[in-house]
Amino acid sequence: MRIIIQRVKVASVVVGSGTVGKIGSGVLIFLAVAKDDSDEQLDWMVNKVSELRIFEDADGNMNLAAQEAGAEFLVVSQFTLLGDCVKGRRPSFDKAAEPKKAEDFYNRFVEKLKQKNFKVETGRFRADMQVSLVNDGPVTFVIDSSK
Repeated sequence: MRIIIQRVKVASVVVGSGTVGKIGSGVLIFLAVAKDDSDEQLDWMVNKVSELRIFEDADGNMNLAAQEAGAEFLVVSQFTLLGDCVKGRRPSFDKAAEPKKAEDFYNRFVEKLKQKNFKVETGRFRADMQVSLVNDGPVTFVIDSSK
């Protein structure tokens, strides 16, 4: 799995003419599932995201995890994160999981975050989405479970 985490003041996802997901202060996650991803990597990624200390404490230091900061999550599927742009001019998506596996992992990722008592909103899997955000910081991280 590969994700981009962005600490946000607000974020939302629109599909067509309607908002399908919206959060206040929290974390916007773009998530891609690879062909060889395992249940262990899924669990590792959920724990990493929920426990990563990326929110500021009273002294302005990044010492607080999402739970301590009262953060919300907006999770958006984005297989293009696994695009390989090294050769040629067209990205290769050979490493991306087939849609059935990717959707299963995406849904399980969201459910596991909810089980940790977070407010979790989502985009719509395989939809053309418009994502809006106000990046807080800006604070952005890339996490790859294969590393």
